[in-house]
Amino acid sequence: MLAKTFGGAVFGVDAYLITIEVSVGQGTKFFMVGLPDSAVKESEQRVEAAIKHSGYAMPRIKTVVNLAPADIRKEGSAYDLPIAVGILSASGQIQDTLLSKYLIMGELSLDGILRPIKGVLPIAVEARKNGFQGFILPKENAQEAAIVNNLEVIGVETLAETIDFLQGNKNIEPFWHETRDVFFEEINQFAVDFSDVQGHESIKRALEVAASGGHNVIMVGPPGSGKTMLARRVPTILPPLTLHEALETTKIHSVAGKLTTDTALISQRPFCAPHHTISDAALVGGGNIPQPGQISLAHNGILFLDELPEFKRTVLEVLRQPLEERAVTISRARGTVDFPANFMLIASMNPSPSGEFYDAQSGHPDSPTAVQRYLNKISGPLLDRIDIHVEVNPVPFDEMTADRKTESSSHIRERVIAARERQTKRFQEASIYCNAMMPTPMVKDVCQISSAGKTLLKTAMERLGLSSRAYDRILKVSRTIADLNNSTDIAVEHLAEAIQYRSLDREGWNG
Repeated sequence: MLAKTFGGAVFGVDAYLITIEVSVGQGTKFFMVGLPDSAVKESEQRVEAAIKHSGYAMPRIKTVVNLAPADIRKEGSAYDLPIAVGILSASGQIQDTLLSKYLIMGELSLDGILRPIKGVLPIAVEARKNGFQGFILPKENAQEAAIVNNLEVIGVETLAETIDFLQGNKNIEPFWHETRDVFFEEINQFAVDFSDVQGHESIKRALEVAASGGHNVIMVGPPGSGKTMLARRVPTILPPLTLHEALETTKIHSVAGKLTTDTALISQRPFCAPHHTISDAALVGGGNIPQPGQISLAHNGILFLDELPEFKRTVLEVLRQPLEERAVTISRARGTVDFPANFMLIASMNPSPSGEFYDAQSGHPDSPTAVQRYLNKISGPLLDRIDIHVEVNPVPFDEMTADRKTESSSHIRERVIAARERQTKRFQEASIYCNAMMPTPMVKDVCQISSAGKTLLKTAMERLGLSSRAYDRILKVSRTIADLNNSTDIAVEHLAEAIQYRSLDREGWNG
């Protein structure tokens, strides 16, 4: 007999429909075809033990399992459940009435208990797209799949429970979760706040400008000056995730297996802070079956690189293309995968190998040459892609212990949202939504400056030795500052503030 069940394979951040065909007939042995990897091939032993422990019998005649289409590589253990159900149907032990109406996925333990799987959200989206009535999957994954509307999500715990449901012997209510209500409740709940930060008013202003225009930032300062503390609070002033952005972000984390069982929809912008020992592939993504890296996990959020010069040069250089394209392309022999990587980069670094700002008068332990060599670990092209450079000095004791309230993240966020709304209106005809994303031709139209502004900018570029890309960055940042001030035109003071955010462009900079 022949039976068909349906599952899904994840490639990139999208899923494909997989048909599991099982034929039981004359002969001996068990055959698995359709480009299965080792984990899928090993399902024979798991499926056989689970079927026996569930009170059914594994056929002792020729059994062929085909995973179609056969030219797509199948990996992982999530095909255990549809294979087991297909075997039982093909061998006549259960009816196949409902098999065509449900997509089925799940990993089986030897005793028939189901284990959670990853990549559930894109598979659920594909199930709805293909007109399935529902999705049968491990109960731990039901909350994640329930994000998708118009799809019955049936959470089961065992193979026996799955069979009882398909046979009509047990009624299981589709999992339903107020995902969107919870999402809108949690988008404004943060564990940290800018009101906790005493001092650093100029740095807060720079980060506000960065958040308003989606600009990349690098902070330079000695250890303990508050760089990490400030960076971790940037998500609290970014505009809240839209529902579309939340779904897009959740899909990436689902594919990477980073979602916890109690998380259905990511409600706050991601903050990824990889260690400086990270490899190229871990940062960008990779593997035989490409998986998203840290820059894709930071999509719609923050990628924080602490101690930037300590990262390997090759790791930093792979950032250049994603920073421009806001996506990363991974090519393998079996195909090419595009992962979204629209993140805001925040980096921090010490001003010298010893960690202190250079001062020739105080007998600094590092020579000017050592300081410059340290700074040169970061390439010029990468620095050009970072719009805002700021110096972070330690906060004086009196200011740090002052008993006064500082501005909260919610107040700063209101100004950021207002500035972003002006940019959304400006770019409504384009496929961008913030100033940092403007291509060069658009910069010339949007960031027009007065003759006085041109004179100021010309002087700054000549003295600082700025590149043409740095010129565009200054114009974009000045446009953001004007948006924050609700100004239609870019004034000289807006340009002056933007120019001062290019500290590392100063020739011979050493703090």
